[in-house]
Amino acid sequence: MTEAIRFGVIGGSGVYSIDALRDVQETVIDTPFGKPSDAFITGTLEGVRVAFLPRHGRGHRITPTELNSRANIYGFKSLGVQYLVSVTAVGSLREDYAPLDIVIPDQLFDRTRNRERDYTFFGEGLVAHVGFADPFCNDMNAILFQAAQKSGARVHKGGTLVVIEGPMFSTRAESSINRRLGCDLVGMTAIPEAKLAREAEMGYSAIAMVTDYDVWHESHDVVTAEMVVQNLLQNAETGKSILTTALPIAAAHLHDCVCLHALQNAIVTSPERVPEHTRKKLELLVGKYL
Repeated sequence: MTEAIRFGVIGGSGVYSIDALRDVQETVIDTPFGKPSDAFITGTLEGVRVAFLPRHGRGHRITPTELNSRANIYGFKSLGVQYLVSVTAVGSLREDYAPLDIVIPDQLFDRTRNRERDYTFFGEGLVAHVGFADPFCNDMNAILFQAAQKSGARVHKGGTLVVIEGPMFSTRAESSINRRLGCDLVGMTAIPEAKLAREAEMGYSAIAMVTDYDVWHESHDVVTAEMVVQNLLQNAETGKSILTTALPIAAAHLHDCVCLHALQNAIVTSPERVPEHTRKKLELLVGKYL
């Protein structure tokens, strides 16, 4: 019997593979929402079964707005994933969150605007209002922070990640306003990813790798793609080290959390009123509740 894959990793810019994976296989998944970013890479990391997906596809072919996040999250769900860790590049909006630091954020602020991003699995006759007050999994966050400390990285616990549309970086005015709003980090992909993971009843957490000071910092160079990539290459190995330490701890200690029951009281549509095509489309997510 194949061991269940309870843990998933979605890698952002600079993290397209995990070298420490053993017994590697590629799995191509088609979903009711289209194709994910790439084939899922499954394997064993320090004795833990893991599914990995390069968020932007191998070769970095897909912009943040073009990502089919519904297909990506649905694909992880179909593999049995309960806890999903995002490895993501971010800019810092705080002096003390310096480039090459690691942050385990605990809040999100959505400033995306392109309606091409699909923010929910629901609709088409099925309505659910899912709680999202705490968008990251507190249990997994604690384990990631512990693992990051062991890695020797300079790591910060907590912070608000503002998600912008991209792919262009912020203007100075936008960067300054995001700072005044109380945001600590800026990225482009955690929304709608975190929302969809919550609807799919997954615990979602992020290893945020600081690459730059965005454009607010007067004495820091203006952010460029080259700068981001150079710092990512240094940070990527730290991110992988954190995963190698964190996942065995998570496998031993994470067996249940509130994230895994997010739909329990969220569906408001009467079961008999759900259209059959919608019921079939979302069977993987809502079958146990309808």
